[in-house]
Amino acid sequence: MEWLTDWLIGLGVEETSAMYLKLIILLFVLFIFTYVTNLIVKKVLIRSIRSVIKKTKTVWDDALVENKVFNTLSHIAPAVVIYLTTPYIFEDFSGAIPYILRLVNAYISTVLIIVIINFLNTLKYYFENTKLFKDNPLDSYFQLIKIAIYIIGGIIILSFLLNKSPLYFFSALGAMTVVLLLIFKDTLMGFVASIQLSANDMIQIGDWVSMPKYGADGDVIEMNLTTIKIQNWDKTITTIPTYAFISESFKNWRGMSESGGRRIKRSLNIKISSIKFCTPEMLERYKKFQLIKDYIEEKSNKIEEYNKENKIDKSYLINGRHLTNIGIFRVYAEAYVKINPDININMTCMVRQLLPTEKGLPIEIYTFSNRQEWVTYESIMSDMFDHLIAAVPEFELEVFQNPTGTDFMKL
Repeated sequence: MEWLTDWLIGLGVEETSAMYLKLIILLFVLFIFTYVTNLIVKKVLIRSIRSVIKKTKTVWDDALVENKVFNTLSHIAPAVVIYLTTPYIFEDFSGAIPYILRLVNAYISTVLIIVIINFLNTLKYYFENTKLFKDNPLDSYFQLIKIAIYIIGGIIILSFLLNKSPLYFFSALGAMTVVLLLIFKDTLMGFVASIQLSANDMIQIGDWVSMPKYGADGDVIEMNLTTIKIQNWDKTITTIPTYAFISESFKNWRGMSESGGRRIKRSLNIKISSIKFCTPEMLERYKKFQLIKDYIEEKSNKIEEYNKENKIDKSYLINGRHLTNIGIFRVYAEAYVKINPDININMTCMVRQLLPTEKGLPIEIYTFSNRQEWVTYESIMSDMFDHLIAAVPEFELEVFQNPTGTDFMKL
């Protein structure tokens, strides 16, 4: 450095001007040197690391590259060069050296914080692709860690810039605890809720949940520290506070998905005036229905034996025991449901009567399909009721419906 000063003075430059000219020359040399250093690190070292990573079979190291961990880390090299050369370059301006070193330290701290955040993103990606943590709300935990890193990193950067000990800022944080609790109230409540949801296995990513209060009915696509996002069936997205899943009720359909069946629970309303006892002619016709042929023959023989043993007067059908068209239809409907290959016969399957109403006698089909996809499920249920509604007139029954204009025109 002294040689450069003497050389400039020897050229006829004044001593004061030589100091500033020397600084300009050294800064230019420093710029070239940091540029070359940055180029070597990025073009040689980082490329070599990438080529090695591509040859490996593991996935997590590819995530390190995708999250730019090495690229960000390379920014430290020029900063280190500046840090080491500053005392020599600014020897004539020694008062500026501490401030420049503070700025460099703050810059290096900022780069390291970004590297740590990118590394956490890589860890999250790795855990999300492992079976053990796949369905856990990892976003909540990683967001909390990131907040802590940002706070600690911010304090370290301020300590470099203001030349204060980090303990000074941490003690100030203690006095601001109440304010911080108010600022991060939702974050803290979301974190506690995330722990409860995870510990009790109440909700996972991919679950179908319903929360009518918020207009949510669909799949959970994202869980983080403060919110849970649900993609509804109409492809809209509802964002709900995480703590709402603890403080309020919601329906999780995961149990249905894991059971191997999806419930079908729907009724046919039969017009009560069409219900009657079966005549012998009706029974002979019903015996031609393959699904209930054996049932009618067996039941008819038992009823015939009962009526003979008790000497029942058959001139009136109300006497003794007789089959009804609604009873035979119910047996037919149950037999039809059970032979359907799309019905899970290992789960509850029945056809029952409900309480008569002003709209007739409800015949309810209560069973479970073995297909759970919405479109397929609706198709199975529709095909089933298409057939049953069409079969009702074959039993001399009528499906109830309110009269329309066409009905009044016929009258």
